[in-house]
Amino acid sequence: MNNNSQQFASDNYSGICPEAWAAMQAANQGHQRAYGDDEWTACAADHFRRLFETDCEVFFAFNGTAANSLALAALCQSYHSVICAESSHVETDECGAPEFFSNGSKLLTVKTEDGKLSSDAIREVALKRQDIHYPKPRVVTLTQSTEVGTVYQPGELARLSATCRELGLHLHMDGARFSNACASLGCTPAELTWKVGVDVLCFGGTKNGMAVGEAILFFNHELAEDFDYRCKQAGQLASKMRFLSAPWVGLLENGAWLRYGAHANHCAQLLAGLIADVPGVELMFPVQANGVFLQMPEPAIEALRGRGWRFYTFIGGAARFMCSWDTEEQRVRELAADIRAVMAC
Repeated sequence: MNNNSQQFASDNYSGICPEAWAAMQAANQGHQRAYGDDEWTACAADHFRRLFETDCEVFFAFNGTAANSLALAALCQSYHSVICAESSHVETDECGAPEFFSNGSKLLTVKTEDGKLSSDAIREVALKRQDIHYPKPRVVTLTQSTEVGTVYQPGELARLSATCRELGLHLHMDGARFSNACASLGCTPAELTWKVGVDVLCFGGTKNGMAVGEAILFFNHELAEDFDYRCKQAGQLASKMRFLSAPWVGLLENGAWLRYGAHANHCAQLLAGLIADVPGVELMFPVQANGVFLQMPEPAIEALRGRGWRFYTFIGGAARFMCSWDTEEQRVRELAADIRAVMAC
């Protein structure tokens, strides 16, 4: 198998989409003012405000770890806590960054069904203890789409938001694959964020076709106070900011962000459909975005790897296959054929 062949281990394996590449090339003309005081950064921020139909505060960071961690730190004091799913990226894959940047805010994890938080689970953790010896709950963070490829419906988000308001909690959304969720649900970005009570969104660009870069959107302006200083202190203020922001212009101006999210989702649905009748292979979670989680016997998993396929098995032992903005249907069919073949051995 060619080392450059498309793989399904992560949507981070993919390259840069043409729109982002072209925008970076266009930004690479002449000189621009530094540290975000340039026309590309202003244009990208305005595109976000039009897309979300509101006057939100927009910031740019290099990666999702910084975006999520700094956003949560802005919502917390060191003696506060953050309620999250036990499978959430902030809990399992940020190397303690949320705690580090908040100077110690504790993450309180809850069990989920299909990767999604529930109001009952949030309420149980938030009200478990209210004495001064316990870190005070202040934020709920959820992931859209979730780490297991499911999506929150607008009604579900509204109910979680109502629970947060009842308990005096802020609501943060990790949107590393927010584009996939919008495409899956057919909802506008506004309908999945501020209109249902989300305070802050970290909008993922890297998994949507960019080389690097995430956007942090504050729908509550007061919560964004001094956030630019947090970004600078954390090493997230790019001196040549236009190369972080320009790709967003390419993605947003003609809807490429949504088309690519829809394409990745389609490829995941295609894979799930092609292996649906294979004996011994079971879907571990509903396929609602761009991820397919398959329960397979260990010998079949190893045989599949022996055929050159790369994928992860870090969530419940399921084989995770992620589709990307550039996934080719033929590669999906080749993967499905090999899954069928190893299961027949």
